[in-house]
Amino acid sequence: MEADETSEKVATAENETEAPKAEEVKPDTGEVEEKASEMVNEEAAEVTEEPPKDEPVAAETPDTETPVEEKTTETAEEPAAEKAEEAPKAGETPEVAATEVSASTEAEETPAKTNEPPEFDWDALGKKQDAYSPEERNKLEDLYADTLSAIVEHEVIEGMIVGITSREVVVNIGYKSDGIIPFNEFRYNPDLKVGDTVDIYVENQEDASGQMVLSHKKARLLKSWDRINDAFNGDEIINGYVKCRTKGGLIVDVFGIEAFLPGSQIDVKPIRDYDAFVDKTMEFKVVKINHEYKNVVVSHKALIEDELEVQRAEIIAKLEKGQVLEGTVKNITSYGVFIDLGGVDGLIHITDLSWGRINHPDEIVELDQKLKVVILDFNENKKRIALGLKQLTPHPWDALDEKLKLGDTVSGKVVVIADYGAFIEIAPGVEGLIHVSEMSWSQHLRTAQDFLKKGDEVKAVILTLDREERRMSLGMKQLMPDPWSNIREKYPVGSKHTAKVRNFTNFGIFVEIEEGVDGLIHISDLSWSKRIKHPAEFTKTGEDIDVVVLDVDEENRRLSLGHKQLEENPWDVFETVFTVDSVHSGTVTTMNEKGAIVSLPYGVEGFAPSRHLKKEDGTSIKADDTIDFKVIEFSKDNKKIILSHTRLFEEDPRVTKEKGAAKQKAGAKSAKQAVKKVNDKVEKTTFGDLDVLANLKSEIEKEENVKK
Repeated sequence: MEADETSEKVATAENETEAPKAEEVKPDTGEVEEKASEMVNEEAAEVTEEPPKDEPVAAETPDTETPVEEKTTETAEEPAAEKAEEAPKAGETPEVAATEVSASTEAEETPAKTNEPPEFDWDALGKKQDAYSPEERNKLEDLYADTLSAIVEHEVIEGMIVGITSREVVVNIGYKSDGIIPFNEFRYNPDLKVGDTVDIYVENQEDASGQMVLSHKKARLLKSWDRINDAFNGDEIINGYVKCRTKGGLIVDVFGIEAFLPGSQIDVKPIRDYDAFVDKTMEFKVVKINHEYKNVVVSHKALIEDELEVQRAEIIAKLEKGQVLEGTVKNITSYGVFIDLGGVDGLIHITDLSWGRINHPDEIVELDQKLKVVILDFNENKKRIALGLKQLTPHPWDALDEKLKLGDTVSGKVVVIADYGAFIEIAPGVEGLIHVSEMSWSQHLRTAQDFLKKGDEVKAVILTLDREERRMSLGMKQLMPDPWSNIREKYPVGSKHTAKVRNFTNFGIFVEIEEGVDGLIHISDLSWSKRIKHPAEFTKTGEDIDVVVLDVDEENRRLSLGHKQLEENPWDVFETVFTVDSVHSGTVTTMNEKGAIVSLPYGVEGFAPSRHLKKEDGTSIKADDTIDFKVIEFSKDNKKIILSHTRLFEEDPRVTKEKGAAKQKAGAKSAKQAVKKVNDKVEKTTFGDLDVLANLKSEIEKEENVKK
């Protein structure tokens, strides 16, 4: 009966274990483990109630039954715990786990039959017991690892928000622990809530405190750069939020990255108020990316240029020179005005705004003003249109008084001034040029700024008038008397005057006696006695100098002047003082290769050649030496005095040679006379006399040879 009851219980347990076969294994390891543990405990309890098959029930005694039951219970509990741990294996079902428990229970029944208790392990006393074998533990760890996500540092992954506080956001990324991100990285999203999926950048899997280091901001940046690069490469249109205004444009938030929108790229029309676009969401195109400096430039203008390009082509195709159109002033620059002709822009140059001179285009037009303009020229390839405004009004030269002729006096205002002259506006759009040479009778170079300044009202005489070329030249000096009209009366030859030094040349000094009357003092007419190498040694620019009129060239408007002529010619006196062979004391002022310049009394200078500078002791005279010199040559016409110090102790070789030649000539003459006397007495002489004459002749010849 007991055996039947036991078999019924085993059958009941088997039926209970068959139920989970149809159920799928759930990924929740805790639930699987709990169910497997319950089934193993129930089966183990039934097995402990079943008696051993080899022994009859009647043979059991209380002494042997109790140890067997304790042993069986003990051995059943251990496999139950082990099988409960093995239940979460991948692909296993609770039925398989129950079968393994039954097999293990049968295997454990064998030691129960020996009736021998196991040996007690004293080494394990007080230590934590591991209920799993190494193989079982490895299998469990593998199963647990499969439920976790693989995390790689420096990569962007997705995570789910599981908690939000005032300072932190808790994110589940499928790892063994949740991550924490500062709440300020999510301030851009006020609708953030638990359950939202966000991008996370893994900076570090584990820091010093064992926490993962995550960043949502960096993940947004990395994702944003990828999206921006894709938009740039694909020429895509993106949305951006205009955050604020900056110098030269606007700052736009594009995918969390601050991009720069230049003012010229906001619209095809110039924008004057950038603040009107702040806090607006607009469409843009990425036009430039600087990866080195992480700069992004976007453009809103590029979106509408394509549409305008079609309109521009249609408008240009209909344009004709001379056509009058209406446009709006779009922009004003220093060089002209840009006009919007309805999709295409044209330029009115500043010179085409008015027939008269203007300083800036804003004197004629203003922004958003509607104007009628005429097309002067256009270039279909470059898409440039030249417009004109003044061409719609008559030219002022056409309305110029027909009675106006050469020599007439006109008045006007100085509108432009330059170094070479000044432009005078005698009527709106009608100007004449006064050249600097026509501002004064003076001949020396000056600039127009010395006579006039911008805005002056002046009177002038018409010198030339060309109505076809629309040119006019004027003169101011013609309204003043010409100083050369009576020049010979005012400055006759020989008259003395005071002039002002204007400038120097190598050959003389240009001076001005009065405004418009200039003259030249030649370098040779500066001093009677001094040798002047350059006029700058004699005077300075701007100083006054006394002059004498030497000649008047009325036709060429030139005066020849002199300065030394104010004094008598001292060379008339020097001729009587510095006679040849006269000795004078002098000071050497300058030395050169050819000789020395010696300063003599009365302010005159002489020249001593190098060979005449030797002293009696053999040394040479040096600069600043004061010593006696002999005059060896004097020329009044050339104003030249030649000196020598050597002649004071040495005779002139030329004089010595002349004296020797004269003496030789006298000796030869006396010899001839003696020979003649001898010849006359030849007939009267004796042989003794002939010997005497022969000796005399030989002596004379010897003397002549010695003299030679």
